[in-house]
This record gives sequence, C-alpha cells and structure tokens, in this order.
Amino acid sequence: MRRTLSKAGRAGLVVLLLGATAAAAAQPELLPVVTVLVDNAKVIRLPEKTSTVIVGNPIIAEVTPQKNGVLVLTGKSFGSTNLIALDNAGAMIAETTIRVEASQESTITVQRGLERESLSCTPNCQPAVQLGDSATYFGTTSGQADARRKLATGGGTVPTADH
Repeated sequence: MRRTLSKAGRAGLVVLLLGATAAAAAQPELLPVVTVLVDNAKVIRLPEKTSTVIVGNPIIAEVTPQKNGVLVLTGKSFGSTNLIALDNAGAMIAETTIRVEASQESTITVQRGLERESLSCTPNCQPAVQLGDSATYFGTTSGQADARRKLATGGGTVPTADH
C-alpha cells in the first residue's frame, strides 16, 4: 500500500528537514583550540599511542615531534588550521584547531595611507616586520636583518653608502 502526503504534509516535512539541516549546520563540532603567536613556539603533549601527526596547513603552523609524546608547535603565519593525531593503524585519536595570532603585547602598527609598518616597543620601538607590512618596509628591514645575520656568521660584507 502506497501512502502519499498532502500538500500541507509535504510542506511540513520540507520545513522539518530544512530545520534539522540548519540546526546541524548551526552547531558545528567544536574542536579544542590551541593558540600560538607567530614566530613563537609552544610545547604540547600528544595523546598516548600517537604515531603520526598531520598539520592541515604547514604554512600556518609547523610541528616538530620530540621524545615521550611531546610536540613543539611553531606559529609560522596568521590564520588557523588543524592538527590530527593518528595511531599505528591510521585511526584518528585526536584533532584540534591551531590558531596562530600576532603578538599584541608590545607591537605598534603605524598606518600611513595604504603603507603599514610594525614596531616592537620593549620598551624602545624598533622595526619588527610582520606579515601585512608594506613591501618596501618589509623588504628593507628584513634585508638589513639578513645582512646582519650574514655578518655575524662570517658570510657577509659591510654594505657601503654607495651600494
């Protein structure tokens, strides 16, 4: 025997299904969140029996496994990604969201029209390039830092005013 729904019954069923779908979408599975600052590291402990660690976007965060289930998490770029821990059989045993943020504590941002410069003020303000700074400021400041590193390791020459 075949049963059919009336127009009102079909409309009610559609509303019920749409409501259930909307309710499921409104309540996403909340993962634990680990927050780390750009250019900083954080030590986290992995669940027992973790044999594989996966980072969704290694441009945002990098992980370095250590002994005894310890993991060093380093913030590489602003944004968020996920970290998944798998056991020997490849089964997922944990997942967490990694959020990488900028340090707000001692950073000052100077905005001149579309040009942006970041300074670290601890307590005196010095250039401290951040993602999103203007290309000229970023290139000049990071170029000076690279030249300084090369001098410190014996691989560079002192730039002159005419070069």
